[in-house]
Amino acid sequence: MPIFVDHDERRKKIVDAAIRVLGDVGFAKFTLRAVSNRLGGSVTMVTHYFPSREALLDRMLAQTLEDAQAMQEELIAIADPHERLEAVLRYFLPIDEESLGIERARVALVSHRTTAPAIERHLAILEPRMRNLITTAISDFISPDQIASTVDLIRVWTSGVVLSTVEHPEMWTPDRQDAALKHFMKLIDLPVTTR
Repeated sequence: MPIFVDHDERRKKIVDAAIRVLGDVGFAKFTLRAVSNRLGGSVTMVTHYFPSREALLDRMLAQTLEDAQAMQEELIAIADPHERLEAVLRYFLPIDEESLGIERARVALVSHRTTAPAIERHLAILEPRMRNLITTAISDFISPDQIASTVDLIRVWTSGVVLSTVEHPEMWTPDRQDAALKHFMKLIDLPVTTR
């Protein structure tokens, strides 16, 4: 009797492992062999689905965008504007091991944006989506002429927390990130506007 293999699930496991490898070892050591070692299998298992590092990278980047889009739709559906803003800001923070791994991988890619066209394409799509999500989250709070500068402030704050956490995860624990988020929410204290 043949063994059933869920090929979509196998691809997803390979991509998830690739994200972890990229975050752990960086772009220079990001190889198909490193991914297969992480999975405990052979390189052939990876190359069966992804014939090259570039193919795996393309799929990895596409999957992260798909996952982000699904999460963004959930966040935008939150009715209370203050809860929605806090949820959006929390979404950007590497507050658990999975999101920390994703952010490590993203930071590893940023420094190699000119190395692979797929990275540049991914980052060119990701940043506007992040900014659009923040814009949606703050649209009940900010007059149209102040939205761009407020989005800039929020992106700088979230990027700072992400980078600090990637550099010093022992200091930027989930509790510390949560406390910083609550304090930031108090500092920006955005009243709901009526339009």
